[in-house]
Amino acid sequence: MEPLNGNNLGTSSKNKSIGKRYILTGVIILLSAFSFGLVGALQYTSPGLFKNVLSFEKVRPLHVSSAVFWILLAACGSVTHYLAEVKGKLWSVRLSNVQWYLFTGSIILILLSYLFGIFGGREYWEFHPLLAGPIILAWLFFIINVFKSIGSFRNQPVYVWMWMTGVVFFLFTFLESYLWLIPSFRSDVVKDMTIQWKSYGSMVGGWNMLIYGCSIYLMDKISGSQKYSYSKIAFTLYFLGLFNLMFNWGHHIYTLPAPKLIQYISYGVSMTELLLLGRIIYFWRSSVNTLKKNYHILPYRFLFAADLWIFLTLLLAIVMSIPAINIYTHGTHITVAHTMGATIGINSFLLLSFTFDIFNIHQQKVVRQISLGLYLSLASLFIFWLSLIIAGVLRADWQMHSSTVPFSVMMLSLRPYFIVFLISGVALFTGFFIIIFSLLRYHLSQKSVDKTLTLKKIKTAPNVLHN
Repeated sequence: MEPLNGNNLGTSSKNKSIGKRYILTGVIILLSAFSFGLVGALQYTSPGLFKNVLSFEKVRPLHVSSAVFWILLAACGSVTHYLAEVKGKLWSVRLSNVQWYLFTGSIILILLSYLFGIFGGREYWEFHPLLAGPIILAWLFFIINVFKSIGSFRNQPVYVWMWMTGVVFFLFTFLESYLWLIPSFRSDVVKDMTIQWKSYGSMVGGWNMLIYGCSIYLMDKISGSQKYSYSKIAFTLYFLGLFNLMFNWGHHIYTLPAPKLIQYISYGVSMTELLLLGRIIYFWRSSVNTLKKNYHILPYRFLFAADLWIFLTLLLAIVMSIPAINIYTHGTHITVAHTMGATIGINSFLLLSFTFDIFNIHQQKVVRQISLGLYLSLASLFIFWLSLIIAGVLRADWQMHSSTVPFSVMMLSLRPYFIVFLISGVALFTGFFIIIFSLLRYHLSQKSVDKTLTLKKIKTAPNVLHN
């Protein structure tokens, strides 16, 4: 195995730049997700706003799909970059480039189809099924590149096993989510809904494998050892995560007439994965000395932020997984709060920690700007999360009691919480905008510097040869 210093001499600039390309595309898509989320929040407080131009049925899939594509692109970029660091090079940079073009092209077409009101899919994948074709092909290329780059299965650290498992299971669950296209599945409502919700729950487990694997690699890289990637607890997290993505989806179907055994198993395992990851990050932080923290300050701060949200998401998820409570919370704003906490608080902060390690930012001014954006995002996300939980509790109380209060009146009573949700959402968008804008500006300035240095070398080369 190659040294964990991130400056492997065997890793060419092409291998390093392809991972960055995925991440940069991802952060632009993330801005799209926040922008459409902000429009959606405005429509919550002012129903009918932009109805003729950008109605809520368009805004919701634009927001959700953008968020999912940010996670997938950033996860692909992080795995691609770190795999090149570990192995010295990718099996095929060209194949990774083709994958990026397929991904980017399909994402653009999908978002445009939403804007024009062209649908035809299901929840989370509301685009026409034909547009899933390029994504499937791109992911097949990703699987080939990952396995060919790894080579042997012998004596591999846990993060390599996580990457291999994650790429395979994501494709499996993505294909599974399209079983509704087969009439025999679509004709049975219970079977159809069970497979649909199961596939989405397991799909999250698939990309979590990619993200958690990168987390363990980064922790080893910062600490300068392989303590965590070969530890018993890391492999416990791997096998638990594998069991989790195969079986914990049962808590999504408590309201369906499914076998009770599935519900009991899912309830037992649904929270343990987060608990273990939180424990690993917590004890790792105490083992990193001050010098290493300062050198890797941005990745360290984002890892710490993710650890805080693992704790908060774990608390909410434990409550939501209790069947008697899940009946009340299912389909309310509490579910949205849980999703936002996991997507932004855990996945996005972890992906940004990889991003700032990969882009290797040390300029004090840029570090201060990004840190400011992080602190603003953390505070506003917590208020955002709380407002959704309170709104969800009030809605759950309304929908589970034989109340004569009309739905419109109930929603009007939630308006103060939606206003807080909107204000904190604006602050959250501002925080992430500062982070992303600082990253993009730094990247462009570095490219300009690199270009200037290259031109200087070209100009001085003839003189050197003459002398």
